[in-house]
Parts: sequence; structure tokens; C-alpha cells
Amino acid sequence: MLVARKYLGDALGALVLGAFVLATTTVAASQQPAAEPLGVFGYGWLVGAALPLAVRSRFPLSAFVVSIACALTYYWSGYPGGPAILLPALALYTVALVRGPLIAGSAGGALVVAGYIAFVASGRGWVPGVASAGLVAGIAAVVGIGTAMRNRKAAVAAAREHEEEHRQRLAEQERLRIAREVHDVVAHSLAMINVQAGVAAHVADRRPEQAKEALRNIKEASATALTDLRATLAVLRSGDLHAPAPSLRQMDELLGHARDAGLTVRVRGTAGELPAPVDAAAYRILQESLTNVVRHANQARTVDVRFGRDNGHLELTVRDDGADATTPKTGNGLRGMRERAEALGGRVEAGPGPGEAGFEVKAVFPIEGE
Repeated sequence: MLVARKYLGDALGALVLGAFVLATTTVAASQQPAAEPLGVFGYGWLVGAALPLAVRSRFPLSAFVVSIACALTYYWSGYPGGPAILLPALALYTVALVRGPLIAGSAGGALVVAGYIAFVASGRGWVPGVASAGLVAGIAAVVGIGTAMRNRKAAVAAAREHEEEHRQRLAEQERLRIAREVHDVVAHSLAMINVQAGVAAHVADRRPEQAKEALRNIKEASATALTDLRATLAVLRSGDLHAPAPSLRQMDELLGHARDAGLTVRVRGTAGELPAPVDAAAYRILQESLTNVVRHANQARTVDVRFGRDNGHLELTVRDDGADATTPKTGNGLRGMRERAEALGGRVEAGPGPGEAGFEVKAVFPIEGE
């Protein structure tokens, strides 16, 4: 579509400029009685100089050669003076625009040399100095304008490309962020539901009240998960780049899910006021850490959550008392935690704790302004 519009513009430009040259030359001929009368051949040379302009973008150099040859033949034949030179000038401008200043300058230089040879061979001698200087200045001006437009188009194209790359980078970052959000919401909720379902199945016959409690916990966890998932999917549908941000202010609900799963959770220290990005990332890392304890820890009963602030950094440590902890393989959960922290200039370390301390996740975030 763009190519078709470009070629249509070339044809329209050739028609308009050709009509202008023909009309102006016809008027000028009436003021030049000593000149060769315009006839079929005179108009033919002018039309011949205009026609190649219709394909000047596709064949810029060929269009210039044909156009300048027809225009020079017209002038050399003694027909009335007129603006016929505008036709090859437009072709030369297109050469500079499409092929660059080197090719256009070479074509212009070849024109000057060819003109000199033609005048000498005809016995007329070289054109006067002022006319020669005007010809060279005109060629230089046309090539310069074409080159300037070429550079401007290149700069605009580069800016658009940079903007498109930036937009794609933002979209990719948002896609990864949404993927992490969906993973955290679904993985945490399903882990809690799985544990509660196991409890309900285990005690259904002997302790129906405890089974009912487990089912109520499943209902609550699934309702929370659905709410978070709907909010996240709504962001994807709307294209808005701002999903509802989680916060450590919701930590009690998160810890309640872990306690419902049978864990004893002890919290030491406070996070205090945090920038929104750090607050959201710390919440998700805490959520994923608790989910991993429920899903993967071996006979874990207690989880210690510690917050600390030191030298402008927030430190979050989650440690369980499970047995036989080993260095984990990097999955979506650990990868997501590290990506969250590194995006804010922080880091996450995950592995067996010191001694018999089970598994430990430690996240460190810089806090601006401290």
C-alpha cells in the first residue's frame, strides 16, 4: 500500500510539474519571436523530459539521465527558453534522496563534463562564466536539498524504530510482570487449596468439624485467588499497564493462609513505609516463599519471617525448619523472585539455611532516600 502510494505520488508530481513547464514555455515562446517555433518536436522533448519522472523513485538514476538528455536537447535545438531544467532537477533531487549524495554528486559532475564536451564539439565554445557558475551552484543546491531530506527521513525512521523497540521492550516487560503475577497468585492459592483438601480428606470421617474448617479455608483461598486472577486478566484485556499492586499491608491475610495450612508463622521486625514497587515485590517474594514451604519443605512446621532495614536497604528473610533441605533447581518461582528483586536493584539468595535451619530465602532491596 505504501509503495503504491509512493509511485502514485511520483506520477502525480511528474504530471503537475510537466504541465507547469509546458504551459510556462508556451507563454514564454510568444515573447521570443527569434526562437525556433514550438512544434511537435519541441513539445515532444519537453514531454520526454517529464515522463521519466513518473518512475523516478524506482529508477532514479535512469530517470535523471533520460530527463536531462531531453532537456539539454531541447535547449540545444534553439527552442524558446523556459523552465525545462526543473524537470531533470527534480530527477537529480530524487537521486540524492534515494541513492545518496555520492551518486547524485557524481551524476551532477558528469552532467557538467558532458555539457562542456557537447558545447565544445558543437563549435559554440563553453558557456559564459556566470552561466557555468549558476549551473554548478544549481546542481550543488539540488543535491544538498535532496541529501538534507534523505538525512531527515533517516532520522525520522530511526526515531520511529527506536520508539517501536522501546514500546516492544515495555510490552515484553509487562508481559513478564503479568506472567509472574499470574504464577504467584495461582501457585500460592493452589498450594493452599491442595493442603486443605488433603486435610479435609484425611479427617472427613473422624473429625467432620475440622474437615468443614478445611473446606471453608479452601473456599476462602479460591475466592481470593479468583479475585486476584480476574484483576490481573482485566489488565491484559484492557491493555492498561497498571495492574492492582499487592502490598505488605495485606500480609496478615497471606500469613493466615500459611497458618491454615498447618504452619506456625513467626514474624520479627517490621518493613515500615516502603516505595510501592519495593512493597509489591517484597509481598510477592514472601508469598512465593511461603508457597514453596507448603509445597516442597520436608516436614516443616515453623516458618520464621524477618524484616530488617540497614544502610538504606530492606532485608526480608523467610526460613523454615524442614529437614534435608537441598539447593533447588531454578524454576519459575525462584526465577520470578530474582527478576523482581533485580528489577529494583536488589538481589535474592535461596538455598539451605545454616546448620539444620531448613531452607532460607533472603531478599535485599535498596530503598531510595535512605
